[in-house]
Amino acid sequence: MQGVQHVESIRRTWLWLAVMLAIILAKGFFAFFVVSDRGQPTWAYRPVADVPASSPYAEYQLLPYSQHVRGAKGE
Repeated sequence: MQGVQHVESIRRTWLWLAVMLAIILAKGFFAFFVVSDRGQPTWAYRPVADVPASSPYAEYQLLPYSQHVRGAKGE
């Protein structure tokens, strides 16, 4: 009687190990085939020039006073 329970316990242990291994492999395949990098995207972001001479976004209107706030005399 003791031997039958021992064999069933070993089978159940191997079954759980196989289930855990299958879960790990399934997550790995999911990460590799679904989430992985597929190379260059089909769209282009176009680089934004950050040099003041070539970018309208980097040019600012000069203020009349040395403070960096707009108001009465830089206050």
